[in-house]
Amino acid sequence: MADSKTIQQQNQLYEESTYYQDLIYRSLGYLDAGYPIHFTGPSGIGKTTLGLHIAKQRNRPVMLIHGNRDLSNEDLIGTYSGYTRNKLKDNYVRSVYKIEENVSESWTDGRLLEAIQKGYTLVYDEFTRSRPETNNIFLPILEERILPLYGTKQKGTYVNVHPEFSVIFTSNPAEYAGVYSTQDALLDRMVTLPMDAMDTEAKVTAVMSKTDVEQAEAEAIVRLMEKVRSLTSQKEDGNGPGLRACLMIAEIASRQEVPIDGNDEGFVQLCLDVTWFPLKNSVEEKHHSRVRKQLEQECRKVKVGEET
Repeated sequence: MADSKTIQQQNQLYEESTYYQDLIYRSLGYLDAGYPIHFTGPSGIGKTTLGLHIAKQRNRPVMLIHGNRDLSNEDLIGTYSGYTRNKLKDNYVRSVYKIEENVSESWTDGRLLEAIQKGYTLVYDEFTRSRPETNNIFLPILEERILPLYGTKQKGTYVNVHPEFSVIFTSNPAEYAGVYSTQDALLDRMVTLPMDAMDTEAKVTAVMSKTDVEQAEAEAIVRLMEKVRSLTSQKEDGNGPGLRACLMIAEIASRQEVPIDGNDEGFVQLCLDVTWFPLKNSVEEKHHSRVRKQLEQECRKVKVGEET
């Protein structure tokens, strides 16, 4: 889901939120002390957006890398990409014709090597989607402050990490599809900040920063979702629709000009479509009929500017 707010508006929203103010302040402190930070939490809560916002506060160039299973050391460090040929024809003496040819391999820096050499702030988004053996390269970077040049045929065996280089990692929970388990040795070298316990104010800020809805509308949607999640109280894990559902409802309602109003049938149907399936999977089957009716009742109570 693409951010629809301008960078300036997003920055202002973060600055006005107590939750984000504290998180940003702590994060910048850890980075300045030389420690990487790691935001973890459900998909869609704004980890990447927050990471980029914090990175930009450091007044250093910012690089974004997306984790994926095909990411390799060659992508991160670099590789020889081909050959360069130089021919020199010498016919200075008419009776002598000489050709001198030099062939050399062309090297292309990987994105991580570039960031390390130039002191960028790297945002490594969803790093647990990359294979653990690929992420092992960060162990000497974070511990010894060197980048080994594995298998590159370079004259040196490593490069030193620029003193201003820092890393912000983000990840989804381990139970998400396509996510690898992260080695403890890597987790031990970063400060992990979970983002799964956001308060109401923080959720409203997140919805406003990623969609075009106004504050009162965002508050109404977040309050609704808190009511909806309470319907799963009979389950110990308390699973159910969360901030991702808030963002979907806000984005679709904004794009299709659906009023955030429980008296509007289009809005009620939108809320049911977004929330019923994850809610259904969070309650026992014998409670489905009752919970479905309660869900519809909560959707119809929504009023902008009023408590649901």
